[in-house]
Amino acid sequence: MDISIPRPEEERLRKELAGRNDLEAARIQRYLSMPDLSRTEGSPLHEIVERVKTVPSFAGFDIIDIPEIVPADISFDLFDFPADHPARSKSDTYYVDDQHILRTHDTVFWYYYLNHPEIKARIARGESMGALCYGKVYRKDEIDSRHMNIFHQMGGWYIAPQSEKIEPEDLKKALGDIVRTVFGPAAGYRINDDIFPYTDPSFEVEVNVKGTAAEGPAKGEWLEILGSGMPKASTLAKLGVTGYHGWAFGFGIERLAIISMQLPDIRLLWSRDERVKKQLKLGQKFIEVSKYPPVVRDISFIVEKGFVPNNYFDLVRDVAGDLVEQVELLDTYENEAKLGAGKVSYAYRITYRSIERTLTNEEVNVLHAELESATVKNFSATIR
Repeated sequence: MDISIPRPEEERLRKELAGRNDLEAARIQRYLSMPDLSRTEGSPLHEIVERVKTVPSFAGFDIIDIPEIVPADISFDLFDFPADHPARSKSDTYYVDDQHILRTHDTVFWYYYLNHPEIKARIARGESMGALCYGKVYRKDEIDSRHMNIFHQMGGWYIAPQSEKIEPEDLKKALGDIVRTVFGPAAGYRINDDIFPYTDPSFEVEVNVKGTAAEGPAKGEWLEILGSGMPKASTLAKLGVTGYHGWAFGFGIERLAIISMQLPDIRLLWSRDERVKKQLKLGQKFIEVSKYPPVVRDISFIVEKGFVPNNYFDLVRDVAGDLVEQVELLDTYENEAKLGAGKVSYAYRITYRSIERTLTNEEVNVLHAELESATVKNFSATIR
């Protein structure tokens, strides 16, 4: 069954965002408007989703589509995130208002699934059930070839009454099926113990793959691709369900695509260049169309000690978009005599590089000057 959760609260919040004129509102609206590549035909992310749907362990599973703006308490409190967990911070998560965030993980689908009238009826009848969920998630992050603040996750779970025997081995079989379905029947993988807030026991999956420019491993190095585990009874109880148990998993779809194609830059997954798009085929090593030269500029500035680097990465994205390949922190410096009380100096190296064309020094100079001006305006900074 396809389940699409009604989104009146999200629609209200989107209208409020549209009525605001602050930078954060404009930023969030732009992120929400970006396409969901897991639902875009022709994207390797969509292909991964479609392959996973065919895994035998997921036969008959529901497909659920959930809001992108979710209550913070549902995302964190119900899933046993500690009060001091970094994900709760506004430096790591996009807050639409004090109570609502852009979803940071797709596991929040558990809440929406269990509160759907049809699923409540099934639980009342003591039935077993499973579901898959996928789509965009949002986290403030650094800028480099492996990370974007907007990415895609896919998760799934199976729950049943305690009378039905469910063991970790059942989960491990499903995980093996995912690996073979995405990477091929000969793919090497291993399952290790791990720790997550809302599952116990918990496991991670690693695959043995050839190196990629993005990940940097030598041939045969193990790369983590997936987290999983058995949902805690306490977490299920918080979600309103008792007498049930099961298994669950979740993974970042980009990571699997990058590994499968040995992709050197995550931005390539968003490219509109046909020379790039025609190469984005799972299992096919990506051969660079052309290695456009980088243009490097440094920026140094003095700000108050409360400066949050993740917020600066967002500003860089605002100004230069996908023309920035990497932002590297070169140095931090504190000297009250030279800088003033409560002041810190930051130095960053900005690598500008398009994945589709050669950038000129002139246009980079303009972009970098805009970044300097925006840094001064938004952080009350002094350029050094």
